[in-house]
Amino acid sequence: QVQLVESGGGLVQAGGSLRVSCSASGAVAALNRMGWYRQAPGKQRDLVATISTGGDSIYDDSGKGLFVVSRDNTKGTVSLQMNDLKTEDTAVYYCNVFFYSTQRSWWGQGTQVTVSS
Repeated sequence: QVQLVESGGGLVQAGGSLRVSCSASGAVAALNRMGWYRQAPGKQRDLVATISTGGDSIYDDSGKGLFVVSRDNTKGTVSLQMNDLKTEDTAVYYCNVFFYSTQRSWWGQGTQVTVSS
């Protein structure tokens, strides 16, 4: 069982920055991939960025050069620094951890990020 708790969402003006973080508890010592997805109203949940235990990161094209995903393996945390935010970045951001051994994925409850114009 894995529990993921997100924090750091909120309201920011376009062009601003925001950092969201996720703390994992439970069986997170195994090799896994942690990261962030987002879901805007009426749309599907999409990848934002993920990072492996070794630091290998993957970004959606929309976030490349603007978003930075990082993790602390000793603390079981993953963060997403978002810069130069746009109104289209408004969404609920979900923390995710994927375990290679079981091919199982766990989700946090989500944190709202709203970018105003």
